[in-house]
Amino acid sequence: MGTYKTYETERLILSPTGIEDANFIYKLMNTDKWLKFIGDRKIKSVMDAKKYIELKMLPQLERLGYSNYTVSRKEDQCKLGVCGLYDRDGLEGIDIGFAFLPAFEGKGYAYEAANKMKHMAYHEFDLKSLNAITVKENISSQKLLDKLGMELKETKVLENDEEELLVYTLQLENLYNQIT
Repeated sequence: MGTYKTYETERLILSPTGIEDANFIYKLMNTDKWLKFIGDRKIKSVMDAKKYIELKMLPQLERLGYSNYTVSRKEDQCKLGVCGLYDRDGLEGIDIGFAFLPAFEGKGYAYEAANKMKHMAYHEFDLKSLNAITVKENISSQKLLDKLGMELKETKVLENDEEELLVYTLQLENLYNQIT
């Protein structure tokens, strides 16, 4: 595997998720909110989490240079959640996503990480736009997407799924060209 950059914000470190994060990924993917709002990925052991990282996260990192990032607090290296840029099946373009352990919700960490990821998408990875998907019941995710400047574009049902998703979009080129 190549060497990939780690990114920092005022309080956080965003590191590409690797095999060493399997315990954390196992714990995160089995939280009630993950299972309810993101879906059961059948991660029933740390070994399952390792395989998921190897098969789903690392290949995209190798192919595109970005993928899933483990978000840790600078002060104590505590792993809080994940944030990333995803090339999802059934969705056009690149999708920004995030999930945090319940103990770390409501503290601004998700916004801080996702805002950094949005900045990286344009300035590091040369993406012109970003998408995001969420289920209708996930109000906190919708509020965060709004805060990031994303706009609800449509609803969509992905292949092999029955749940209708809200699809958000943001034209990064327009956003950052206005600023500079």
